[in-house]
Amino acid sequence: MANIKSARKRARQAVGLRAKNMSLRTSARSAIKDVKKAIAAGDKKAAAAALVKSQAVIDRVAAKGVMHRNAAARQKSRLAHAIKAMS
Repeated sequence: MANIKSARKRARQAVGLRAKNMSLRTSARSAIKDVKKAIAAGDKKAAAAALVKSQAVIDRVAAKGVMHRNAAARQKSRLAHAIKAMS
């Protein structure tokens, strides 16, 4: 543990921030998994609906800086491409 008062405070803040970031990252990953499950099930309509919801979640996480904006765009693009490729 740090000895300087400001460093102790910073360590306390980091714990809370880490928890919040983990929660956001988990929600993004879950949204991505939901789309992938719908794609695997072969339900194009459900996959498209899940994609719309997941795009909002991914954009929100990227806006907060938890996920890089290019990584977010790549994820959304790959999911959209996978849905488009469904027959």
